[in-house]
Parts: sequence; C-alpha cells; structure tokens
Amino acid sequence: MNIIVDYGLGNIKSAQMALNKAGIETIVSDNPALIEKAKFILLPGVGAFRDAISALSEKKLDQSIKKFADNGGLLVGICLGMQLLYDRSFEHGEYEGLGLVKGDIVKLKKEKKVPHMGWNNLKIYRKDPLFKYISEGEYVYFVHSYYAHSQNDEMIAYADYGERIPAIIRKGNIIGFQFHPEKSGETGVKLLKALGEILNDNFSGN
Repeated sequence: MNIIVDYGLGNIKSAQMALNKAGIETIVSDNPALIEKAKFILLPGVGAFRDAISALSEKKLDQSIKKFADNGGLLVGICLGMQLLYDRSFEHGEYEGLGLVKGDIVKLKKEKKVPHMGWNNLKIYRKDPLFKYISEGEYVYFVHSYYAHSQNDEMIAYADYGERIPAIIRKGNIIGFQFHPEKSGETGVKLLKALGEILNDNFSGN
C-alpha cells in the first residue's frame, strides 16, 4: 500500500497524478494506522512549517510517520514535506520537526531574491539510483524561502543559489526533494520513475 499523507497542506492531486504517471499507484489518507502499515508514504507540503507540524501533531500523524520510517518503509518528502523531516525550523519562530534527519531549516540569505522561485539546475553531489535517468545540470522547479542547513551527510544533489541548497537528500529509506518533481517536467518524471524502481526493488510491505 502506497499512501499520500493528507494533513491539509499539500499539493495532493498534482503529486498523485505525477506518481501515477511514474507507475506508483497511491491512495490519500490521514489514518495513522494505515500509514504505519504502508510500503511507501509521500509527505507533501506547501505553506508554513509551524502550521504543517501542528496539523501533523493534531492528527497524530507525526508519531505514525516516525514509526513508519523506523519500520523501514520508503518515506519521501516534497518541498515543505522534506523540511518537516529535519530536527528544527526557524521559520517565524522555532519549531521542532519530525527529527528523522539531523539539521535545521533556516532562511535563505538575502544576496539573492527570496523566495528562490523558478527553474534551477541540479548538481549531483553523491551517486544514487535516483539519478539513473537524469544527467548533471538538468533543471527542476523550486519555490521556497527556507532551506536545510546541516553537515550535508544526507545531501545527494544540490542547487546553487548564492549558496549551496540541498535539493535532494537521502538517508537510507528517507528521501527528500526541496523542489517540486511534479512541476519539473520530464526531469521530474524521470526522477519519479527511478523512485518507483527503488520502491519495487528494495522495499517490501503491504
């Protein structure tokens, strides 16, 4: 079972369409019990970190997502969904995240226009099966004002925007896209296709 987590702050329809196109059939759910038993979950997200983590907590989805990740299922976060995977965010205050990836979410520096919005190219930092169908320098679509600041142990691709922005992260069974693959044209399709192959080859579940 593959689930898109519905907590009220995500581009669920477009994400589901993109996953379906890549061969990953999903259902949409906010049921904690189902989420814990899934094979794959997608954590989407648009808006403010504070609102998102509060919504997850109110629905008791934060604990279900942590249990799911601890059980070895494939967890993927997109945009704000990726940022929620980290320890803390400093977006309009200080808020605890899911704590599945070490690091903080901090505001982009002002040397460049904020938000970082539009197309930017990917630079591969570490080899990974996710890059099976793409090449160095392909463009993807970003919309964000905050980014992940860490030791970069989890970073596998980045974008330059006055500083190095982690664009794709991976920590074992946890993957994050700072950009929107569902809005990133053929490159997004190819990344999700590779994601589907990783899911089918390496993960088991309901």
